[in-house]
Amino acid sequence: MKVVVFDDGGLMGVETALWVRDHGHEVGMVSAPAGFDALTPEEVADALHGCAVVIDLVHQPPPATGTFPTENGTAGGLLRAAIAAGVRHHVCLSAVGVDRVRDDGAFTALRAREAMIERSGIPHSILRSTQLFEAAEAIADTATEDGAVRVPPLRVQPVSLTDVAMYLAHIAVSRPLGGAREIAGPERFGLDRFVRISLATDADRRPVHTHAHSPFLGARPRTVDLLPGPGAFVAQTSYREWLAGRPAPEVSS
Repeated sequence: MKVVVFDDGGLMGVETALWVRDHGHEVGMVSAPAGFDALTPEEVADALHGCAVVIDLVHQPPPATGTFPTENGTAGGLLRAAIAAGVRHHVCLSAVGVDRVRDDGAFTALRAREAMIERSGIPHSILRSTQLFEAAEAIADTATEDGAVRVPPLRVQPVSLTDVAMYLAHIAVSRPLGGAREIAGPERFGLDRFVRISLATDADRRPVHTHAHSPFLGARPRTVDLLPGPGAFVAQTSYREWLAGRPAPEVSS
């Protein structure tokens, strides 16, 4: 079976493709850092020739802030191309909380994208992930003001990128879910503690404060909106294990 991963040039696409290959399937990769519309029709047609499964990682949930276009823009382009090519399974990555957070921001875009996939009629699987361990620094950077990090009072259950990629690959080579499933890590933190641990590990001295009016992904979730539901797949890699496996931060002289 041929599986094609469309990604944004990040690590998620590479790791997902490697896990698909470990399952014994043919895998192709198409990298589109500038978005799906930057690809030519010929590039897309060549990639989708004989393809049974598409994994859409071009439009990943942003790690900290921002939105991306949906049905009338680039997020719909890959879906339409996959349907036209006769792809039998469309897989995409979304975010835990998309069905609960009702404010503006990235959650609105993610919710519209999920609805577009569901309306398309193509067999599909949507994997909603909690925050990645790798996103903590990006969250801190976008929440920094006057040298201090200010985050909302949220509970999170972050997960490693590798665990998400592994589960994405498993879903891609299995029967379509026909809906959404969640993945999370094994531990729960306050968002402030999650970010604080990451900064301390990198010898980053920025103070981290909880601020009730700080947004997250352009929205204002309730305290538990970003936690997974009872049916979520819980990965085994702890935050401490993941941090221990990272290269030591460079110390300037």
